[in-house]
Amino acid sequence: MLDGRPLIDAHVHAARLPTLKPAWRQCAHDFGDTSALEQVYDDEGTISPARFDAYLAGQGVDVALLLAEYSPKVTGIQPVEDLLPLTGTPRARLVANINPHLHYPVDTELERQVGLGAVALKIHPVHGGFPANDRALYPAYAVCQEARLPVVVHCGTSTFPGSSNSFADPVLLDDVLRDFRTLDVVLAHGGRGWWYDAAAFMALSSERVWIELSGLPPSRLREYYARHNWARLTRRMIFGTDWPGVPGIARNARAVAELCPDEQTASLVLAGNAAGVYHLKPEG
Repeated sequence: MLDGRPLIDAHVHAARLPTLKPAWRQCAHDFGDTSALEQVYDDEGTISPARFDAYLAGQGVDVALLLAEYSPKVTGIQPVEDLLPLTGTPRARLVANINPHLHYPVDTELERQVGLGAVALKIHPVHGGFPANDRALYPAYAVCQEARLPVVVHCGTSTFPGSSNSFADPVLLDDVLRDFRTLDVVLAHGGRGWWYDAAAFMALSSERVWIELSGLPPSRLREYYARHNWARLTRRMIFGTDWPGVPGIARNARAVAELCPDEQTASLVLAGNAAGVYHLKPEG
């Protein structure tokens, strides 16, 4: 709980440092809280489950969604197996990751990761080098629709070397939403770069599309979405930080809450929406 409200951070990278490329580490150093990294990582670059859980508790986090990533060209491979020790703690949950260039059959691999406890599927077209409407992904989307698991899609620019930013365009998800009519889609980074309007339009026009705030400074949110009804749009938002590339989880959460038009909306953004989409039960 943070200030009496449940808090879910829907976008956390808790990778082992040896699996990461230099650009990722530099980003965490430039934009994150280095003292937090020193607090949770051991000398071998692995996060201590006990220290990490204590850190999340200190930030007021009830549930943190941990992201694996299979993007060897851009950030490296952070396999789901590296996250399993952390998911044994009270607050951490696993999010699966599929790259159609690496995984076949994609549905079999996704089912394996779901069997390890994954509560959602994350795809990273920009780092993986594939469009979200690639038909090779459809068997995985079918698994998610049947199991009522949301699909989280990186929807925003990336400055990491090797990224393919043309694949961040949310219009590529139009086919997916048409073909999977009960699938929840979460737009990670909310259209960061030059797709804010498209992301907002999709979230306001479909009850199955959500804007996730990871990587977006709260002080700029009203500017990014200035062309849209703020009171309506905030009710379509899910809080996430992109930790460790953030000054602090609690700091961001408080800043986001201050932007919400009322207490009910703040509670939805900080936990309620994520609890519903990801089928979570945060304390309180």
